[in-house]
Amino acid sequence: MAASTDSAEVPVLGPGQTYATVTDRISGVILTKETPRGWWIGFGIAFMVMMLMLFSLTVLFAKGVGVWGLDNTVAWGFAIVNFVWWVGIGHAGTLISAILLLFRQEWRNSINRFAEAMTIFAVANAGLFPIIHTGRPWLAYWLLPYPSMFQLWPQFRSPLLWDVFAISTYVTISLLFWYVGLIPDFATLRDMADNKVVRRIYGVFALGWRGAARHWAQYSRASLLLAALATPLVVSVHSVVSFDFAVSSVPGWHTTFLPPYFVSGAIFSGFAMVLTLAIPIRKYFHMEDFITDRHLENMAKVMLATGLIVFYAYIMEVFFAWYSGNQYEQFMIYNRMTGPYAPYYWSLILANGVIPQLLWFKRVRRTPWILFIIAIIVNIGMWLERFIIVVTSLHREYLPSTWTYYAGTFWDWSLYIGTLGFFFALIFLFLRVLPMINMFEMKELVHHLSHRGKEH
Repeated sequence: MAASTDSAEVPVLGPGQTYATVTDRISGVILTKETPRGWWIGFGIAFMVMMLMLFSLTVLFAKGVGVWGLDNTVAWGFAIVNFVWWVGIGHAGTLISAILLLFRQEWRNSINRFAEAMTIFAVANAGLFPIIHTGRPWLAYWLLPYPSMFQLWPQFRSPLLWDVFAISTYVTISLLFWYVGLIPDFATLRDMADNKVVRRIYGVFALGWRGAARHWAQYSRASLLLAALATPLVVSVHSVVSFDFAVSSVPGWHTTFLPPYFVSGAIFSGFAMVLTLAIPIRKYFHMEDFITDRHLENMAKVMLATGLIVFYAYIMEVFFAWYSGNQYEQFMIYNRMTGPYAPYYWSLILANGVIPQLLWFKRVRRTPWILFIIAIIVNIGMWLERFIIVVTSLHREYLPSTWTYYAGTFWDWSLYIGTLGFFFALIFLFLRVLPMINMFEMKELVHHLSHRGKEH
């Protein structure tokens, strides 16, 4: 299996190879009878960390949000920081799947499957935090407009309520898009599985797919329709999340550029997480022929573009505070740069503004281990960005007597780290039971490019 000679973006058939090679290599990871030891080790570590999340939630439900480091001044803390961070990570999957599909970008085919999975697992984590942050998660259904004897209706003018509908719509469309793309591969696994139980399970999810022309026509229409529905969600969901801050009168939040700032930051962090997953996956499962250096380079270019937008937003924050002449806005920026959270602020500038400039160099974009380190740094930097936005705008209010220093307690950190375990545990399960790369799209692309090469 060699890389394409004309675009170097996707694999093409080499001499003496058949299209079955694509199917065998991808499905072989799933249909193998013995689970690799490395998978058990990785899943075991992730599962143990996930137990920390469940333990933290048990303590939280038993004792209340007082176990967190919140106070009257900083009423929003880690829960909102983690919520925005996880929603942002979930954006890259929809962008790769929907927008690049509509623009007929062929390089998406090798990475769209696990990017979509990453979206669903990240949004599952994100949806947890607004529910538990209220302090009464058992009353979360009050957010839904249902007829009740209390005649209680949600406040539809609140962006906090808009989050409920935006995220629920987002996860629904993303889940449908992911499942529809899996149907032909479910049928392939059904036909290849030796175990009768496994064959029947995949057969149920294949929905009777037989590869008929009618099936393919309906599949194409459904994919394009869901892509068209998902595309505006990439912009709208994180824009709505930014309204949680922008509609307030808090200095540092009350700015009009937060929606594009949040959307670009979400794509930035989302692609960083895709690289964080793609580089180890392709190395461990020997998928370098499918996820080529060209794929990594394209993702690095998207990271560079969105990173520049984010860095520009950092500069504009300082400029707007100065140009506004508002002493409270100016103090907020000065406090970020020189106050107790100054090391956090300058760390995020370094992580999100300075280090990504290395992506201008092609050698960096095509060196997997350097890309992996940069992606990790960007993920940390984007979490610090959300922390700075939330905390430094709250911890020093108009009255100095209310000033406080917020720091997460053990339970704040344990819950956050536990969600990382939950995320990676789901990723490991996905890699074991579902094809990480879209088999039928890959074969179709291989066929297309091989014929293109013959014509030239």
